[in-house]
Amino acid sequence: MKKEVIESLKQIVGEDWVIDDLSKMQNYLYDETEPLLRPEASRDSIVVKPGSSEEISQILKYANKTLIPVTVRGGGTGVVGGAIPVKPGMVLSLERLNKIVELDEKNLMITVEAGVTLADLLEVLENESKLFFPIHPGDEGAQIGGMVATNAGGTKAVKHGIMRNHVKAVEVVLPTGEIVNFGGKLIKNNMGYDLLHMMIGNEGTLGIITKATLKLYAKNKYNGTLLVSFNTRREACDAVPKILQEGITPLAVEYMDRVIADKAAEQLGSTWPAQKGAVDLIFMLDEPTEDELYSNSEKIVEICEKYNAVDSIIAETAKEQRNILEIRSNAYGPYKDNISDALDIAVPPSAVPDFFDDITELGEKYNNHIVSLGHIADGNIHNFIMGENGKLPSYYEKLKEDMYKTAIKYGGTITAEHGTGKTRKKHMALQFTQKEIEVMEGIKKTFDPNGILNPGTIID
Repeated sequence: MKKEVIESLKQIVGEDWVIDDLSKMQNYLYDETEPLLRPEASRDSIVVKPGSSEEISQILKYANKTLIPVTVRGGGTGVVGGAIPVKPGMVLSLERLNKIVELDEKNLMITVEAGVTLADLLEVLENESKLFFPIHPGDEGAQIGGMVATNAGGTKAVKHGIMRNHVKAVEVVLPTGEIVNFGGKLIKNNMGYDLLHMMIGNEGTLGIITKATLKLYAKNKYNGTLLVSFNTRREACDAVPKILQEGITPLAVEYMDRVIADKAAEQLGSTWPAQKGAVDLIFMLDEPTEDELYSNSEKIVEICEKYNAVDSIIAETAKEQRNILEIRSNAYGPYKDNISDALDIAVPPSAVPDFFDDITELGEKYNNHIVSLGHIADGNIHNFIMGENGKLPSYYEKLKEDMYKTAIKYGGTITAEHGTGKTRKKHMALQFTQKEIEVMEGIKKTFDPNGILNPGTIID
């Protein structure tokens, strides 16, 4: 990186907050994208750590004037290459923007800076409030700004939706340097175009989110975990819509192939509680009364038994619940050394059984033992494409494309949680028409006329 660029950035943020030594910036060049899939990071990069929106504004004005690419970085927990700088330029880390701005219990909202981690947010709510925030993408090192920018999801979407459902306002620094605010502490706001929701899920391509106001919820006092086992995927899938139709809305409904559960438990030195069956549904429930908790648990078991459930286990103690959830959280662990890709396809929930059948056929066609788990009640299934001795199979691209086309056939999407990033951008034409892509390109051009923000992500 040119010396004048380094010196200019030091003048804005201070000498201590600019890193130009390649050996010291390695942790800023990559995110959690699979090493076999991730793009190569540009070694001609510089890391800058601003401490305020005003400093970010100055940085972007300078970058826009000198046409230096800027890749914004949150907690680095993404898996589609969104935080990887692929062109020479700067990596803008938001880690110093880590303040809780306001806990507004009267309006059931909290405002935080973008660099606040999910762990920080949950700790504040646990210690200072009776309210809670429902979105949990699986890694509490994720930063709130990144969760907004990627429209994070997770296990609790059945009852509470995804990040988009809980963001009420954002402060954003535009690529041209202006600091703007979208949204507010409102239940209703119908004025003009909804620019707030355009920022949610923009993956750092339209603006840099520096603050967010989030909606909070009252905690239910009673919670429990129910594990129900089936012999077939279709039986498990068919039971879920019936449960929802009965007016029971679990906090989460997770699906997992038994082979994953057993391997994940073994790696943790634990044992999966269920022995019968080949697939499992995990129901997480929270209710205002103990009677409602047990009543809904009983109703779920009754419905599942009509769909040939072979076993059901209620995890009553905190220890039993924690054991199940820890094993579920470790589902990726046994496979990480030989996995090509962990897709996050989604289809309409009613299409999940047929989608599973098609995926099984594709696995047999390509002789790849695809295993599956996911958030079945919202149709979001993670399918693991296995590698071959730690390498991508020769047929990997064709199999992945066939799986994407299968999802789209049912009215689904290539990505439900992880985002487009840099690794899935080339498949956009499978899901969108050329006109739809042109509209997105026009939006990008309007916000970022010189194309400096996160080049290579979503739109070039």
